[in-house]
Amino acid sequence: MTASYKICESWDDVVKCIAVRSIVFCGEQHISYQLERDEHDASATHILCELEPVAAARLRFFNGYAKLERIAVRAPWRGQGLGHGLTQFMRCLRLLRDALKPRPRLRTSYRRGAARGLSDRNANRTCRLGLAL
Repeated sequence: MTASYKICESWDDVVKCIAVRSIVFCGEQHISYQLERDEHDASATHILCELEPVAAARLRFFNGYAKLERIAVRAPWRGQGLGHGLTQFMRCLRLLRDALKPRPRLRTSYRRGAARGLSDRNANRTCRLGLAL
């Protein structure tokens, strides 16, 4: 499956991200809305799969690193690489390296992706899952 991702630049796109997260976390995993939504949503960078609102994530910046959070893929689209595509998109933006600093287990996954030929020298803002980076 080929999918594209974008940084949300409008309130409409942020609402789509929150809708995906609400479906996945509140509807499927029965997490309360009060726990799923927090004060960090207003200042976070939100990432959206552009197919239809089927996958979303948010990125928060801290002292010297970034943290990829709230990765959500709606049930009918799971197993098609969309969650991986979100992290691949972040890598294309050269942000994933910072997001992985505090998470050694994720660094291993990142290295596996690099071993499959994903190259930083070809990174750009228009990464599309399924196309050469």
